Amino acid sequence: MHIANRYAGIILVAFFTAACSAPARKPEAPPAAAKRDDTLYRALGAQAGIEKVVDAALVEIHNDPHINLFFANTDMPDLRRLLVEQFCAATGGPCEYTGRSMEEAHGGLNLTDEDFDRFVGDLVRAFDKVAVPKDLQQQLLALFGPMRKQIVGQ
Repeated sequence: MHIANRYAGIILVAFFTAACSAPARKPEAPPAAAKRDDTLYRALGAQAGIEKVVDAALVEIHNDPHINLFFANTDMPDLRRLLVEQFCAATGGPCEYTGRSMEEAHGGLNLTDEDFDRFVGDLVRAFDKVAVPKDLQQQLLALFGPMRKQIVGQ
């Protein structure tokens, strides 16, 4: 669980944001000259790999009685779509995340550090189940870790 504790902020944000999705807002387009580094996206298996990771994570969340209550009234197909977008965009893929900000999505939930850490634990179990190498797990978690402060206590 060392990885989960170290990078706990990373993935919980994505899942809780998507769980509380609202009407999509148009994200800012990157500058025309900017080129995305899609190394992590490709290493995870591109779109199919991202979908596999998200699907495994949703199973882990569903099976976690502490976390699944946060998703009781969630449109799961929409959550899945938003998570795929978020993972894809964060890893340098061609997707754009169309969900709300982390603060907007988690406002009023009063999530704790424990909630966040449990979510990350679910995510790490999903990574392991779909055989994401540890170095790629760490890279992915590092992308989302800084979101902890945008999720916990909102």
